[in-house]
Amino acid sequence: MFDSLYQTFSENTDPSLGAPRLKKLRAALRAQKLDGFLVPRADAHQNEYVAPCEERLAWLTGFTGSAGFAIVLREKAALFVDGRYAIQAREQVDPLALEIVALEKTPPAEWLARNARKKARIGYDPWLHTPAQVARYEAAARRAGAELVPVENNPIDPLWSDRPAPPCGAVALHPVKYAGEKAEKKISRIREVLEADAFLVSDPHDLAWVFNLRGADLGHTPIALGHALIFRAGKPRLFLAAAKLSPRARAALGALADLAEPESLPAALAELGGKKRKILFDSATAAAALTRIAGEAGARVELSQSPIALMKARKNATELEGARAAHLRDGVALTKFLCWFDARAPKGKLTEISAALALENFRRETGALKDLSFPTISAFGAHAALPHYRVTQKSDARIGKGVYLVDSGAQYLDGTTDVTRTVSVGAPGKAFVDAYTRVLKGHIAIARAVFPRETVGAQLDAMARLSLWRAGLDFDHGVGHGVGSYLSVHEGPQRISKLGVVALEPGMILSNEPGFYREGAFGIRIENLVAVQPLEIPGGEREMLGFETLTLAPIDTRPVDAKMLDADEKAWLDGFHARVRKALSPLLAPSERAWLKKATAPIAR
Repeated sequence: MFDSLYQTFSENTDPSLGAPRLKKLRAALRAQKLDGFLVPRADAHQNEYVAPCEERLAWLTGFTGSAGFAIVLREKAALFVDGRYAIQAREQVDPLALEIVALEKTPPAEWLARNARKKARIGYDPWLHTPAQVARYEAAARRAGAELVPVENNPIDPLWSDRPAPPCGAVALHPVKYAGEKAEKKISRIREVLEADAFLVSDPHDLAWVFNLRGADLGHTPIALGHALIFRAGKPRLFLAAAKLSPRARAALGALADLAEPESLPAALAELGGKKRKILFDSATAAAALTRIAGEAGARVELSQSPIALMKARKNATELEGARAAHLRDGVALTKFLCWFDARAPKGKLTEISAALALENFRRETGALKDLSFPTISAFGAHAALPHYRVTQKSDARIGKGVYLVDSGAQYLDGTTDVTRTVSVGAPGKAFVDAYTRVLKGHIAIARAVFPRETVGAQLDAMARLSLWRAGLDFDHGVGHGVGSYLSVHEGPQRISKLGVVALEPGMILSNEPGFYREGAFGIRIENLVAVQPLEIPGGEREMLGFETLTLAPIDTRPVDAKMLDADEKAWLDGFHARVRKALSPLLAPSERAWLKKATAPIAR
């Protein structure tokens, strides 16, 4: 009935391949006189989503999560994952070949310090690590009496016989009517704060934002892999493969910057180094290989947060209007899907894949969908307890009575969306109702938060957990991540989490997504996107901020225990649903409108 343009459900991992591939890697390491090797899930830009040719960790271990790290030594090997991926790792990885380690309890560097032999030579690919990461593992190696050694060529690549070719997606210009600011102005703003002779833009998301371009090198995130040098004086230099540029894109970008092939970047850095120039590198994304090239050539290397990161995070008025339009459009598609799902799921005729396909097709019907912002998490029952579950043809479960969680998002020219709804199919159980209501209380607490300027995300994190904590419950992920404007669905530096140290500022877009997961039973997450906005408080003495909820789609109230909500929480929920109903009803068919009216009815008092 439905097809997919933007996601696949094939199973691309086999735990039984881990042991023989580790054996081959160890043989290759011995040939290079190495005793171990570090294998991050990373590319030369530290992207969250990487091109297929960069999936070395998945090829070696079988683990396909978006965050992970492996250390391979002569006699042992370990895979490090966080709490989001603990169950997935156990399902995808041969435990006899690799020890699965919770990185919250034992970070990779600590494990290396404990397990590396004295005088061991531990290799690493300097294109896949930042200088700070290298320093951390160098220190760990020293503690063990070992040595960390950079390699010229990654030893996994020759073993990977069917490794895909590097991406070469077409670059598109991102119109000012969506960007809200010309690239020339952005470059000028960067120069105003630049305290170095040059800044190397190594984050492709920053590259896209500065030059008002979008790319097609990665699925789900419209970026072009490349670098740029922005000089304090003079024309920038943009390192993008010529094959990616149409004549129109070449002309427009050529007016902004000198164009060069990516392979010429090391020579450009060495040239600046020869002139003793001071070069600023983004500490979060610049490859250690690049800082080493510049430093060895004589450059004064400075590492700090990209000056672009906060500029990009603070959405301008045009981007915020685009986000609102995108969420209205997306809300219509999601509501159509929820109505469709509600009529079919109780009959037992849907599966996780058929539901994911249906949701994608409702979004495609908008005529504006450019891509999904990530593969849809379509999870029923025990699968919903996996926060980053990815359904495959092998795991596809039939949906029946129980709990269905769908976490999905879209890429539109005017904005990026990310939304999660947890739906009760049939009468919900008592334990689920209690946990669901506590998660909802946490969601409402963030949505209603009022806080002074300079408040950081870590100061809000506990608000979303308090009701769960009172029942001895919690969840192992952050409350919220930043979101880009037709860019990455996970954008920093802002976030609401225990690690959120960046002040929240007007214009920043974040997710609000507390959850709860009971392994083997169910998972709950309720997610809206919110924008930080200034608040006018009569009689207030300080400048205060709060959140505007951008997402427009009903929250399932059937599993809500109304007695657990206070008057203010009920008022927020009813107000949100009234707003959803008013915005979406004119854009729905009569049957969908009737369903929405029922789904957004005021909560019982």
